[in-house]
Amino acid sequence: MLRHVTAGVDGTAESLAAAHWAAREALRRGAGLRLVHTPRWPAAVPSGADAPAQEGERVLERVAAGVRAAHPGLRITGRAVPDPPVAALLAAAGEAELLVLGACGRGDATGGAVGAVCEQVVARSGTPVVLVRAGESSADEHLPAPDGISPEEIPEIPYRDVVLGLGISRPCDELIEFAFASARCRTTVLHVIHASPPATARAVDGTARPSDAQEETLAALLRPWREKFPTVPVVETVVAETAADALVRASGGAALAVVGRRTGDGRLAPRIGPVTRTLLHHARCSVAVVPHG
Repeated sequence: MLRHVTAGVDGTAESLAAAHWAAREALRRGAGLRLVHTPRWPAAVPSGADAPAQEGERVLERVAAGVRAAHPGLRITGRAVPDPPVAALLAAAGEAELLVLGACGRGDATGGAVGAVCEQVVARSGTPVVLVRAGESSADEHLPAPDGISPEEIPEIPYRDVVLGLGISRPCDELIEFAFASARCRTTVLHVIHASPPATARAVDGTARPSDAQEETLAALLRPWREKFPTVPVVETVVAETAADALVRASGGAALAVVGRRTGDGRLAPRIGPVTRTLLHHARCSVAVVPHG
């Protein structure tokens, strides 16, 4: 079976940014790109029975042409799905390595609405989902470029770090492996952050700081992954603040922020945790949400 990364497109600026991000990720993974068009829901009543399908095909052709011009060697396929967006995107995610969607968040202190469709897909998908901000480009994934550099040279500039938010009490292999693999395909640093709320941190000279035991536990947890991914430089940080604050702050200098979502045992409705929701609304880079048991 051919591997592919899927991007949901609906003609908005956010979905266009998602399509281009997905194209770059597909190239990094050595996979193809699949574009899936879903109509905005509820859809307007068309003047003709086939109007939604025709609009979907036009959007797919336009987006595919732009992506193909930027990445001539990339294998691109597309399909228009008339189903409601959440159902269509969840079905598409089940066939992909990764689903990429456009987010509406502004990435500043005030944040912005990620969107009900995005939140529902993130909460229910069994495949990792990446949310991309409108206007995000390849340059945003890389370190600042020197003056006078051309757009074609941007991919040669080193990537910013991949940031992983990790709890040490219930770590998950799928989440850690996704973050390490993301850093490896970008040839960049993986910055692993474990946040210890100030109320649980010890005070040193009047300043709260995490315990040495937490730092040792994090180091031990990551040791086998360092051995599995020997080319990935790793920076480990344990901070005395809330996880949401730490990850939003770190996202300002990152290419990608990675967090997990527990899928539960089926007794509770699918949901997004408060840390992940805060990051989706306020992160200054793309956010990957990895489902795990």
